[in-house]
Amino acid sequence: MSVDWLELEKKARAWIYEAAGLVKQSLANPIHIETKSNANDLVTEVDRAIESFFYQKIQAEFPTHYFFGEEGIAEELDSLTGTVWIIDPIDGTMNFIHQKYNFAISVGIYHEGLGMVGLIYDVMNDELFHAVRDHGAYINNEALVPVKERPLHESIIGLNAKWLIEEGNPYKNPLMALVRDVRSIRSYGSAAIEIAYVAADRLDGYISVNLSPWDYAAGIVLLDEVGCKASTFRGDPLDFLTASPVIVGKPQLHKEMVSSYVGEEL
Repeated sequence: MSVDWLELEKKARAWIYEAAGLVKQSLANPIHIETKSNANDLVTEVDRAIESFFYQKIQAEFPTHYFFGEEGIAEELDSLTGTVWIIDPIDGTMNFIHQKYNFAISVGIYHEGLGMVGLIYDVMNDELFHAVRDHGAYINNEALVPVKERPLHESIIGLNAKWLIEEGNPYKNPLMALVRDVRSIRSYGSAAIEIAYVAADRLDGYISVNLSPWDYAAGIVLLDEVGCKASTFRGDPLDFLTASPVIVGKPQLHKEMVSSYVGEEL
C-alpha cells in the first residue's frame, strides 16, 4: 500500500501545532529539571510529555509505524526498516529552560531509510520549516529557493564555541582554523533550528562534534530539497541510528570544510 506523504505531512503538522500549544502552556508553571549524561545534558517533564504525546498519536493512527525519540519512550531500534518517525520533542532544552525561546519540535519521517518528511517548528517564533521529498521546502507555506553559494571567507556558520576550548577535543585545531577563515560564527543552541537556517539561507553551514539522529533527521529532508549537503566529518553519509559528528553546508562550502579542515585531520 502506497503512502501519501503530503497527507502524512499534514497530519504531522497538525500534531506539531497541538504539541506546541502544550509546550507554551507549560511555560506558565515551574519546570522540573533533571540531568542525563552530564550536568549540562538537561531534560524536563515537558520533553517527556511531548514525546509521549507523539508516540501515542502515532501508535493510535499508524500502528505499523516505528518510533525513535530522544527520551526513550519507545524501544530502541536496530534498523530503519519500514516507516520510522524520528522525533526530538524539544530540541534546545537548555534554551527552553533558561530563555523560554530558541527551541524547536523536530519530526522526521523515514521510509526504508529514506527521509520523506521533515518538519522543524520554532515554537516561540511560530516558524515551521517543512518539506516532503521531491516537493520542495517551505517556511510557513512559503517556498524556500535553492541556496546561494558564498565563498568560505564570506560565510557564516553555526558552531558551538565551547568546543574550541575543550581539552582533548581532536577537532579543536581544525575548528579553530575554520573559525579564523570564515566571516563569522553563530550559536543558537538548537541543532534543528541551525540546520533549518542553512536550508533557509540564514546560515551557510553548521557543524557539531556530536549529534544524535533526532537532532538532524528532519533537517536532512529540508537540506535535500534545497540542494545542501550533510555528512560526517569524513564526508560519509550520516547514520540515523547512532550519534555522529555532523557537518552541514551549501555544496561547495561543505566540500571545502570537509576537504580542507575537519576531514583532513582524521
